[in-house]
Amino acid sequence: MPTWDKLVDFSPVVALVNIVDVLLVWYVLYKLITIIKGTKAVQLLKGIFVLIIARFLTGFFGLDTLRWMMDQVLQWSFLAIIIIFQPELRRALEQLGRGRLFARTAMQEEEERDRLMTALTKSVSYMAKRRIGALISIEKETGLSEYIETGTAMDSYISSELLINIFIPNTPLHDGAVIIQNNRIAAAGCYLPLSESPFISKELGTRHRAAIGISEVTDAITIIVSEETGAVSVTVEGEIDRELTIEEFEAKVRKIWFGPLPEQTTNSAWKWGRRNG
Repeated sequence: MPTWDKLVDFSPVVALVNIVDVLLVWYVLYKLITIIKGTKAVQLLKGIFVLIIARFLTGFFGLDTLRWMMDQVLQWSFLAIIIIFQPELRRALEQLGRGRLFARTAMQEEEERDRLMTALTKSVSYMAKRRIGALISIEKETGLSEYIETGTAMDSYISSELLINIFIPNTPLHDGAVIIQNNRIAAAGCYLPLSESPFISKELGTRHRAAIGISEVTDAITIIVSEETGAVSVTVEGEIDRELTIEEFEAKVRKIWFGPLPEQTTNSAWKWGRRNG
């Protein structure tokens, strides 16, 4: 008869190994979720879960023909996953090769956010003063891959100089939208869907209609610099804020793109406590 000690090993070393094992599995799952987050792969993943649930229900209710069909589908699912998620898997391997799969520190993330906002604000300010038309869309949760494919791929580091040069009149990429994905310029010269809303002001041109259009079908933040007036506008969730000052523009985009700053949240909570204390 095996003893209880042989069946279960409660030694600290084994317990530590098991904890590390579980944490690593959760970390890998978390990184996989962050990689596919904001892409069409999320919807495909939901479809796979639906198939698995359907297979369980067919077995539970004894639907033999439908269960056989589910078995055939799931039998080839591993190969299908590799084909369907090929872009996401390739991106994960690239990040692993660059050593970017591991999370940055909070300070590094904040510095990167400041750099991105500085570059974006500087370029928008420059173009607004000189009435250089611009259209910049920033991807959030909903993937913009289908619109990126309509333009010229860049995968470039974001800088104010590059953004300005893209929109200089009569250059090859100026007539279209720049799409920012994963804090990089994914593509330029992209076509965005035009809004068909009858409530849009007649004085707004194609850039504004495209910005409103993309905001109606995605959660992207889109920035417009008017070629006629130099006015800066921002669209999100089907709404447009027009003729923003540079300070208003920066505050709005930062809040929507990155969320409120930690110190702002803390100060608001402290002030609320002071008023109600």
